[in-house]
Amino acid sequence: MLRGQMMDRPLMISGLLTHAGTNHGSREIVSRLPETGAIHRYGWKDCLTRSQRLANVLEGPLKVHEGDRISTIAWNTHRHLELYYAISGAGAVIHTVNPRLDPKQIAWMLDHAKARHVFFDTTFAPLVDAIAKACKTVKNFIVMTDEAHAPQMSNVKPLIYEDLLAKASPDYDWPEFDENAAAGLCYTSGTTGDPKGALYSHRSTVLHALMACSMDTIGVGSRGVIMPVVPMFHVNAWGVPYAAAVAGSKLVMPGAQLDGKSLQELIEGEAVTHVLGVPTVWLGLLQYLRESGKRIDSVENVLMGGSAMPEALLRAYEGEYGVDMQQGWGMTEMSPLGTVGKLLPKHEGLSADEKIAIKLKQGRLVWGVEMRAVDDGGNVLPRDGKSSGHIQVRGPWIISSYFRGAGEEAFTDDGWFRTGDVGHLDEDGYMTITDRSKDVIKTGGEWISSIDLENAAMGHPDVAMAAAVGMPHPKWQERPLLVVQPKPNTSPTPDSIRAYLAERVPKWWLPDAVEFIEQMPLGATGKILKTRLREVYAGYAFETE
Repeated sequence: MLRGQMMDRPLMISGLLTHAGTNHGSREIVSRLPETGAIHRYGWKDCLTRSQRLANVLEGPLKVHEGDRISTIAWNTHRHLELYYAISGAGAVIHTVNPRLDPKQIAWMLDHAKARHVFFDTTFAPLVDAIAKACKTVKNFIVMTDEAHAPQMSNVKPLIYEDLLAKASPDYDWPEFDENAAAGLCYTSGTTGDPKGALYSHRSTVLHALMACSMDTIGVGSRGVIMPVVPMFHVNAWGVPYAAAVAGSKLVMPGAQLDGKSLQELIEGEAVTHVLGVPTVWLGLLQYLRESGKRIDSVENVLMGGSAMPEALLRAYEGEYGVDMQQGWGMTEMSPLGTVGKLLPKHEGLSADEKIAIKLKQGRLVWGVEMRAVDDGGNVLPRDGKSSGHIQVRGPWIISSYFRGAGEEAFTDDGWFRTGDVGHLDEDGYMTITDRSKDVIKTGGEWISSIDLENAAMGHPDVAMAAAVGMPHPKWQERPLLVVQPKPNTSPTPDSIRAYLAERVPKWWLPDAVEFIEQMPLGATGKILKTRLREVYAGYAFETE
């Protein structure tokens, strides 16, 4: 082999911040502080300097060593951003914890990760106080605020973040080491049993950030203003903290206030151009916009992921507010981006309805992700837009094994990751998820897509949220039960829901029953908890002829 004669420079996460701080130093990072609600502003240069101070804190008073896991329980703020860069840049591993999980599960994860220190926002002081005694490996808890806003706690005497930084030197040389060294750890709650850890490397994170900046993905540049509403504890805010540094974008961090009013104020006040989040966020914002008459005219693009995008939501934002919406798909195990639903040049001449049909697919494969659909026998299915099978992926930012050896069954013998989704691909690389393997409704030898049935129901004017679950049936094996959360001040009936669906889905898809629920159970990442619904409706008996 004739080797190229290029420099062999490691891909380091610290290099992303050094680039942004050096070349986009005055571009703003705006945060809403959790402890006061006040707006904090500084530039990428300030972020670099403070991250260097923090790296000195880690190596000095906190005695952090290479590979140590340092956990965060925090919102999207400038301090959390500093931790992203300082921890990984110093050679340790940032472990972002989802505070919406059960406290016992959080304590389990901290113990499983062997977390050495925990940084937390003031909002989560009660949570930290409750689990502190169960965290056997944690040496220090550090509250991310100043002395004036430090909480009083019973079981913890926290160190103060701002005090530690004030005493530290800004002089720090980022070390260079193997780019395959671990950089971040994120546990997925989307599996059965205990959560499983995805351990990201510097190389995988940097490559993912470069990919995310492409025009057919997030597509933000130095002129863009990007606001990740998706939390930094949810798969690294989909890579935005790293991609924004690559691009030198203005970065807007919403903190703890994710209600429609707070988000609209930030979007309008900071002229946000790119926003990312899950459907529940956009439902709340849409309700506020309609009630208040406010606008979000600066927004050029929304990337929605986490669960399927309802057609009614897509039509509302594009039709009423002129916002270009894309659906994305990925997983914790994928860092997470795998597909993004940007349209191709050949789609320009299509009608509005035809374009919407394409956007309702889960998106088009991004560079770096290979995907295949296989049948139950492992045979690769054609990319014909209709042959559904089990979706498998591989690529440079997709895990090859879970942290500490769990979940070996998720990987094929020939090196692919089993996503657990069922779907199909077309010749242009657009992927459509027809269901999760565990959620597909099997009736009379055929499959009903719970996702499609739910999306159809979400178009009903009185439906806020909908979930379709397969329940046992004496004749058909399973039949769909549709669980509906009505919009406020509405009273839909089962017959009105079924009549609406009858015009939009095959007759044999129609739910055998519709039940109404005051509040849909949501998981830690905003997804509907179908496991909880199955528990609530366990033993449900359909009326049979």
